[in-house]
Amino acid sequence: MSVEKTAREPCCSKLKMFLAAMCFVFFAKAFQGSYMKSSVTQIERRFDIPSSLIGFIDGSFEIGNLLVIAFVSYFGAKLHRPRLIGAGCLIMAMGSFITAAPHFFQGLYKYETTISHSTAANGTESILPCLTNGSLANDNEIPTVEIQAECERAASSTLWIYVFLGNMLRGVGETPVMPLGLSYLDDFSREENTALYMALIQTLGILGPMFGFMLGSFCAKLYVDIGAVDLDTITINHKDTRWVGAWWLGFLFTGGVMLLAGIPFWFFPKSLPKQGETETDKKSNILEGEQDRFIPDNNKHSTAPNQPAPVSMAVLAKDFLPSLKKLFSNTIYLILVCTAFVQVSGFIGMITFKPKFMEQIYGQSASRAIFLIGIMTLPAVALGIITGGFIMKKFKLKVLGATKLCIGTSLLSFSALLIQYFLQCDNSQVAGLTVSYEGAPQVSYQKNTLISTCNMGCSCSIKHWDPICASNGLTYASPCLAGCQTSTGYGKDMVFHNCTCIREAPLPFANMSAVLGQCPRKSDCDYMFKFYMVVTVIGAFFSACGATPGYIVLLRSINPELKSLALGIYILIVRTLGGVPPPIYFGALIDRTCLKWGTKQCGGKGACRIYDSGAFRNAFLGLIYGLYSLSYVLWGVLYNRLSHREKKLAIKNRLKAPEQDDNGVSSGNRNVSSAIVKCSENPDQETTI
Repeated sequence: MSVEKTAREPCCSKLKMFLAAMCFVFFAKAFQGSYMKSSVTQIERRFDIPSSLIGFIDGSFEIGNLLVIAFVSYFGAKLHRPRLIGAGCLIMAMGSFITAAPHFFQGLYKYETTISHSTAANGTESILPCLTNGSLANDNEIPTVEIQAECERAASSTLWIYVFLGNMLRGVGETPVMPLGLSYLDDFSREENTALYMALIQTLGILGPMFGFMLGSFCAKLYVDIGAVDLDTITINHKDTRWVGAWWLGFLFTGGVMLLAGIPFWFFPKSLPKQGETETDKKSNILEGEQDRFIPDNNKHSTAPNQPAPVSMAVLAKDFLPSLKKLFSNTIYLILVCTAFVQVSGFIGMITFKPKFMEQIYGQSASRAIFLIGIMTLPAVALGIITGGFIMKKFKLKVLGATKLCIGTSLLSFSALLIQYFLQCDNSQVAGLTVSYEGAPQVSYQKNTLISTCNMGCSCSIKHWDPICASNGLTYASPCLAGCQTSTGYGKDMVFHNCTCIREAPLPFANMSAVLGQCPRKSDCDYMFKFYMVVTVIGAFFSACGATPGYIVLLRSINPELKSLALGIYILIVRTLGGVPPPIYFGALIDRTCLKWGTKQCGGKGACRIYDSGAFRNAFLGLIYGLYSLSYVLWGVLYNRLSHREKKLAIKNRLKAPEQDDNGVSSGNRNVSSAIVKCSENPDQETTI
């Protein structure tokens, strides 16, 4: 008598190696994507474009996904999935290199400034900000179309198109990773291990954003033209809103990492042995993953008994529309897709402009905001994802239990988000913008408020942004608008003296001096920012706890034969509606709160330099609250449908149970009779009943 044993899985099985490769590629693509998010502000400043346009550039990644994901998810499931993932990694690496290319075609970065220079007799540089007969006040001169076009060509101001195309190419390359990789893993692993494996992939993948934001913070502190200019001559630092970091450097590095991540996938087979399969099963059955059972095989008579039938592209294309129709007839799947894209819309809008929010509301530098997101928020997200997977495995939650976990964690996260509204700071005090030159709060912003009696004789430009911090605590839009007459020092250490507008402020000082840069926020703002970061970390943890249960609800709510197609269409819709429009309309709404726009080299509106922090907060958080509230309504509808479906299945199973018992008794009687007949025919054969 032979005893059937379960095959012992080796410690370095191909499935585990594939799992390790998936972890690395998830890390690499998250590393690459988060670096792009962290560089949004730097790219916006380098190309002097508004937030709505940078939102469109950021959304080009999803546009690339949109172009190919339906075909990759459907046809890719029948082809060699690991090699398609390897090809995608190569395309993503090329996209990163193309994104960095404009830096090498552009000239040196020229930030806007109103400072004019002259050399004193003793050789010390003297700055004359207040030009009584200067030319900076000629703001109303409109250049001709030819002059404008020539200037823009010289400034290479349209090279942001390369960033758009490179980011879109990254989106094309990322397409096969999730639907094909996760379905490949789900096909050949035990069902009870799927949730843990997905949690592991997502947890290690979340290290990518952590390192991506840290790299973004590091590059944001490096000057864009590092190695090509004398940094001592630069009059701005990394805290200035005109500063542009070495954004291009990170794209070269992340592209190299992605190139390495794709190498292992070229060496995996098309299919693997099922995890935990017995030795008998291995010898007698040909393992058919999702890609072999997706399309019915009508040509079995023409193939060898031990080989799967070849799949033709014509057969695949013919069955595509019926499969799509079958998928969209699943109401639960449609509600899941709608819920996901609404939630993702809020998340994408929030994460895209979160560094700008921290910079404008709490007075943090872009590099510090990016660093804090990477070092504090993302580890909480990683812990939340693994916690969600552990809860699923520990309590063996089914679909309804996973849905309850998603709803509960989302509501806790939303509560933390609501608290953030009350953690606010006052506007930065800028004379002529947020406060008057006498220090009184401004009711509304108008251009002519920048001109006051104290600077009227200086012929100042009101278009340029070249802020200085006065000894009275007020920021002035430029040394000229502060009425400064002389200066001492060089580069970042420059000090302006005899500033006539400082005399009109509520706290005048005898020296009436000012230094370069904006004034720091009040000390209570730093205190409020610490509370904001604590609440943000807690909210990120609870939000991430629902990630793994959400994937399980999706996978268990669709037909197993349509798994890759369902995942692909899910990603297609979620990324199309939840990934492309949000950065654009979030950016357009944020642009409406701008108080002072920068000026391009060729004239015209550049990137925003300072926002109305109260209006920014209301627009940014208000839109997030609205989207998340809608998603919770959809979660309620989804739970109701799932509960109704589970009750119907339970009733159906109870009705089937008596029929199976009756069939079992009659079948048993037939087997006994058959055995007796066989025994009489072969009396020497040993029979066990």
